[in-house]
Amino acid sequence: MNTKIPKISDFPTGEENTGFAQYFTGISYLANLTSKKDLNVPISNVTFEPGCRNNWHKHTGGQILIAVGGQGIYQERGKPARKLKSGDVVEIAQDVEHWHGATSTHWFSHLAITCNLTNNENFWLETVTDEVFAEANDQVKE
Repeated sequence: MNTKIPKISDFPTGEENTGFAQYFTGISYLANLTSKKDLNVPISNVTFEPGCRNNWHKHTGGQILIAVGGQGIYQERGKPARKLKSGDVVEIAQDVEHWHGATSTHWFSHLAITCNLTNNENFWLETVTDEVFAEANDQVKE
């Protein structure tokens, strides 16, 4: 597999996301885009290699994802998977269990915006199984 990271958006790719690697299947990259802590709105660009996805998880304060490149998948527990492409916005309500990542054949990047920062905790749950991931890929095929 080609390990060169393609340029799929105008945002920086960042470094390999080793700090959160235990919560991902595959390799992801993280670029923090905001630095003024007093603004209280962290925004990061997260890039996923093909097949990479994070674990099921939830945010007590919610989250917003803005797809900026490639092709991705978003899925809430108990609901069909949703294909993500550049320009798509996902508003994730508080405490909704979900996962997101790249399709099996494309790189994917999204901006991740943390909402309600003063009371927003992230709870990591179980790994997205290969079976769940394969079914989600089938659901989002064109």
